[in-house]
Amino acid sequence: MANATPPTPPTPPTPPTPSGRTTPTVGFDLDMTLIDSRPGIRACYVALAERTGTYVDADLAVSRLGPPLVEEIANWFPAERVEEVADLYRAMYPEYAITPTLAMPGARDAIAAVRARGGRAIVVTAKYEPNAKLHLAHLGIEPDAVIGDLWAEQKALALREHGASVYVGDHTGDVRGARTAGAVSVAVATGPCDAAELREAGADTVLTDLKEFPRWFSDYCSDN
Repeated sequence: MANATPPTPPTPPTPPTPSGRTTPTVGFDLDMTLIDSRPGIRACYVALAERTGTYVDADLAVSRLGPPLVEEIANWFPAERVEEVADLYRAMYPEYAITPTLAMPGARDAIAAVRARGGRAIVVTAKYEPNAKLHLAHLGIEPDAVIGDLWAEQKALALREHGASVYVGDHTGDVRGARTAGAVSVAVATGPCDAAELREAGADTVLTDLKEFPRWFSDYCSDN
């Protein structure tokens, strides 16, 4: 009989600050929240279309980033090929998508604002985790943890595990993930969803972009 897998140890509680308050953990989405991956993803889709001989409207695809890759691939390839093509895309991704991608305005300052309060900044994304880490390393953005392959409500798994009290994202799926985790949902209107959509989805706060985050976060910490 095989040995039982030992239980995963619980995440240690967030330590208190000298003032007695707990240090905050903040989760961030990746695409169109911390990074503008549209140029790189577009280049990868163009190369994928050339490689497979199948038409893909790369401009349309990058206008709706957020959901898992397989959902986009399913718009262009038959169901029986979706997983195969998604794997091919992920393998091609480092060659085409990393270098053209830029940090979003305010991304580095947002991470720094969390650290300045003694907090932890984690990235929780639907992107394939190895490629997410490549993006962050290339841009010199160093979160405390990177968790990939989670979308919408699934993101609550990582947010709860790491004790995140705030989740920042650009999509209504990010709002759902935050609310499922019991975290404050901070939305940035820098992705495919506008401010009205994000508010309607239940975001607690909607910012124009991450440049507004440090001031918001300072107020949040003062109130909590």
